[in-house]
Amino acid sequence: MTLAENEVRPGRVFARVLYDGLTPVGLPNRIIELSGGRIVAVRPAETGEGDDPAMVSADVVAAGFIDLQINGAGGAQFNFDPSVATLALMANGARQGGTAHILPTFISAPQAEYRKALATAREAILSGVPGILGVHLEGPFLSPQRPGIHHPHAIRPMTSADISAMTADFPGPLLVTVAPEYLPDGSLETLVKAGITVFAGHSMATSQAIAEAETLGLRGVTHLFNAMSQMTGREPGIVGAVLASDRLYAGIIADRHHVAPENLWIAARLLPDRLCLVTDAMMTLASKLNQFTLNGQTIRLDGGRLTNAQGTLAGAHVAMDESLRNMIACTGLPIAAALNMASRNPAMALGMHHELGLVRVGYRASLTLLSTDLRAKAVLVDGQHFRI
Repeated sequence: MTLAENEVRPGRVFARVLYDGLTPVGLPNRIIELSGGRIVAVRPAETGEGDDPAMVSADVVAAGFIDLQINGAGGAQFNFDPSVATLALMANGARQGGTAHILPTFISAPQAEYRKALATAREAILSGVPGILGVHLEGPFLSPQRPGIHHPHAIRPMTSADISAMTADFPGPLLVTVAPEYLPDGSLETLVKAGITVFAGHSMATSQAIAEAETLGLRGVTHLFNAMSQMTGREPGIVGAVLASDRLYAGIIADRHHVAPENLWIAARLLPDRLCLVTDAMMTLASKLNQFTLNGQTIRLDGGRLTNAQGTLAGAHVAMDESLRNMIACTGLPIAAALNMASRNPAMALGMHHELGLVRVGYRASLTLLSTDLRAKAVLVDGQHFRI
């Protein structure tokens, strides 16, 4: 991809079928007019208008995908090198699967290393790196009982210094995954009041603890079904609490490895407007790498799974467009509903639904362009066109 291609800002996009995020079916032959990084008109195409070879066009157009949880891509990993260059590589790697905006995810690290991640994301946003929406801190304020692949020695309680660091002014959405049962009294309310989106994850919280946290502003959960207390006959756990809630959002990894198809089906039907496809991707995505080292452990890619020597899943190797296809294949969801799980629902979870997640006048010109078989072909990020 050349610099010149990166700088192309088309004035119109022709969608042979448009999924606007509101209409439950695709709308045929639509023109989306763009100006200043915003959508200024959405209208039926005039006869022959879509035949212009100079116009950006696609078989399927939808609101730009938003990935709330991505650890790495394009051969780069946020934790390994929290730099603006890393974030640019990750955003470009994510675009290969149709993702317009990412929350680069920094997982548990010793002491207060996450502060470097916050500073780097701030710099990337303010310098205009395309696709960097905000940042996701997945830990270190997690449960030592549910570390997953996180280094157990990095997991620790939240302190007043942490709260001060996270509630400082930040130029984009900040998502923090925590174990609610280990939070100091009053900390959840403080984070929420500062505009931070708080998810529960890597936690053994009871359903009652989640219900109480929900009343204090808990917004959702990270990678539903994974690294959390499960539903049993007499204790619904985090899984049951989320499925029974009418407010909580949930990220879910639809790579056919993290979550059984039956559980994808259940979640899709109980949380149609609150389920968010996430990749949880690592540096192997959109690269030729097939292994890397994490916390002294060799992580290998085999059969689409990333695992350590003991078989513990270590993130995922899946793009957003593949996640979309998997969700449809496993659940039978209509295309429009599945697309919303990649765009509208994540925007809602972040409170950004007034500018992202829909294709309508006044919204940011972030679009995902796909083939008829739902493979990413191009992405627009705030009007900037990226071919794949």
